Amino acid sequence: MSAFEAPRRPRTPARDTSASWPLADRIGLALCWAAGITLILVAGAIVLFFAYKGITELQPSLLYERPTGDPDQSKAGGFLDPIVGTLMLTAIGTIIAVPIAVAVAIWLVEYGRPAPLARVVESGVEIIAGTPSIVLALFGLTVFSNTAFAFLSQSPEGTGAFGRSILISGVVMSIVALPLIVGATREALNTVPAHVREASYALGKSKAATVRRVLLPSIRPGIATGTALGMGRIIGDTAIVVILAGATLQLEGSGSGIPFLQTLQGTGATLTTYVYENSPAGEGNAPEKAYAAAAVLLVLVVLMNYVAARIARGGREVQQWSR
Repeated sequence: MSAFEAPRRPRTPARDTSASWPLADRIGLALCWAAGITLILVAGAIVLFFAYKGITELQPSLLYERPTGDPDQSKAGGFLDPIVGTLMLTAIGTIIAVPIAVAVAIWLVEYGRPAPLARVVESGVEIIAGTPSIVLALFGLTVFSNTAFAFLSQSPEGTGAFGRSILISGVVMSIVALPLIVGATREALNTVPAHVREASYALGKSKAATVRRVLLPSIRPGIATGTALGMGRIIGDTAIVVILAGATLQLEGSGSGIPFLQTLQGTGATLTTYVYENSPAGEGNAPEKAYAAAAVLLVLVVLMNYVAARIARGGREVQQWSR
């Protein structure tokens, strides 16, 4: 080769394609594609079906009118109270669950001492995740019926504790959401490279300062994802609302003199219980309202996931800008 000739590049191997794979691997790939496409089709069918039924049955008056006390909901009334009840339960459960779940996840991943206690906590989180919500509702009813918790609910005839209220339902809902937030936060912490922690320690930062100033901003997307999953679990639960919130069509406050506290101590319903009550399987005799409420419920879930995604994206943008 002369000095003026360009050196030849080494020949790169041909790109591996699925056509060269063994038959068993190609069948597995095809099954994976089929599973993914089936999941997309099912999700799309659910969204399109309820979007169509909701648009055709939803009337603006249903969003701002309270349901009537009549068991036959086909006569009049909307579902304003179930919407408010859904938002209240979601807010209460999320506010309680997020700080506890994040603290538990940080302790398990970053500290984990004493080890026997950490293993017990991990087992407890897994047990809660696998426990049916109706069992948690019965447990909550037993606990909050104690007179020591009478301030959280109505008191029948001035004695004892009713053990059923919006506030109590929100507390138990936080238990339902907690495992999801713990799991997502732990996964996010495990993805943070070890050299990030070592760099913080090298700068003289303590363990607590590293967690607060380095790790928490880094795992904000994971926390937001777990929060969105927990909120979806709270919104979709029905058993806890029926047992602990009474599933009354209207928000019925207690005898307390403080308006907002009066509502929290009273009973109410959510969109899930309203949908069931008015579905063909219920006794409300208003399936068209059930479809409309289901569409509104779906929109709320989508909006909450969108907000969580925006928070996570904002956290990543702030982190990149600070670098």
